[in-house]
Amino acid sequence: MVERLVLCRGLTIKKRLIPGLSLRDFRLVTMDTKIMVAVLVLVLVAAVLIVAGILVESAHKRKNVGQTDLDTRDSSVGRSAGPGSVGSGAEDYSRLDSGDVAKAGGLNGAGQDGGGAEGSSDVVRPQTGSVSGVEGALDSPESSDSRITRLKSRLSKSSNPFGRVLFNILAKDKLSESDWEDVEDTLLLADVGGEASENLVEGLRSDARVVGTSEAKDVREALRSRLVEQVNSQSDRALNAEKPGASRPSVIIMVGVNGTGKTTTAGKLARLFVAEGKSVMLAAADTFRAAAADQLETWGSKVGVPVVRAQKDGADPASVAFEASKQAKEKDVDVLIIDTAGRLQNKSNLMDELGKIRRVTEKNLPVSEVLLVLDATTGQNGMTQAKVFADAIGITGVVLSKLDGSAKGGIVISVQNELGVPVKLVGLGEGPDDLAPFDAESFVDGILA
Repeated sequence: MVERLVLCRGLTIKKRLIPGLSLRDFRLVTMDTKIMVAVLVLVLVAAVLIVAGILVESAHKRKNVGQTDLDTRDSSVGRSAGPGSVGSGAEDYSRLDSGDVAKAGGLNGAGQDGGGAEGSSDVVRPQTGSVSGVEGALDSPESSDSRITRLKSRLSKSSNPFGRVLFNILAKDKLSESDWEDVEDTLLLADVGGEASENLVEGLRSDARVVGTSEAKDVREALRSRLVEQVNSQSDRALNAEKPGASRPSVIIMVGVNGTGKTTTAGKLARLFVAEGKSVMLAAADTFRAAAADQLETWGSKVGVPVVRAQKDGADPASVAFEASKQAKEKDVDVLIIDTAGRLQNKSNLMDELGKIRRVTEKNLPVSEVLLVLDATTGQNGMTQAKVFADAIGITGVVLSKLDGSAKGGIVISVQNELGVPVKLVGLGEGPDDLAPFDAESFVDGILA
């Protein structure tokens, strides 16, 4: 009765809008509306279920692909799931600083690992011997003496041999004031630096071999001696790892801004040590740049040098450095080279991270060398970078990469005068053995050739 009353009221309303509508027709219209609503709800529910299924399947595929890539990468460098990798359940050193590492559950009071670091899930331990597992495929790096000979040859072919320009000016019969201004301008354009340029010009103007004769050989010898003096041939340019009584393992940390070639230089330096008969280990503490660790492993595999790396990008670089120093000590290698991420010198938090890497490493081994890699083509702009790095971590030497080609060469003089540390190594090109110990006299002979 109530339903009929409701329907009648509804019919009365409908009749006002649609004249001639019967009670039976009204019921049919009402039923059709309910069916349409129900169908629409079912369609929406089905659509939601389909979309959810697609998302779940996509996530599952990505997970499987990521696991496959990880397995492939691990197998490519000869790792096994057993002793070659580090287990789980230990202290996470990404949150520990110098004062905290010693208090971590995995360390004893002397700073030695009591099992905690070995359980770090972020770091992979290296294998011994050839990373590739094929001893016969290893390269034979070029010796240091041969590289120094090539240094002179490469510099003589440089597009900016400022020494030859200076010689052409000084070889004139009579030097005018304008000529001396040209000499100073040439030195400044070659990135020698203001103070060094002024000292060099003053020395040349007072040299009788320059102002008192027109003999080309005398002028060349005078210019050569003055340049060698400015380059400071008496500096101790030997790497600390090569000095008598050097600590073993000797730890070298590579630092510098983005794009200077730190990882490449680290790989080439490993080859240089291998050529000298030393055992080497590499640490891929550049965990931010994609494929940086893979690049370092490629360098190491060519000469049988093991690499300690993080299992995932973005891991804490200090944990890699800590594990590498521990492994280097256990395996008693001669040299450990730690490659770090490039960083802008005006980012204080990134610079502080370098200090942390050093402090954590020194819980296991003393750091004997910090090499700043500078791009020689940046000229005086690199000096600002160098000063900040020197203050942040304390550098012991400079590596000038890309010294061939468009590099002006005078940066060698200015960087030593400004920082008070010697240029120890120079990069001469793109070849695997194009890294040579810096020799002042060969350098000067090269730019004068």
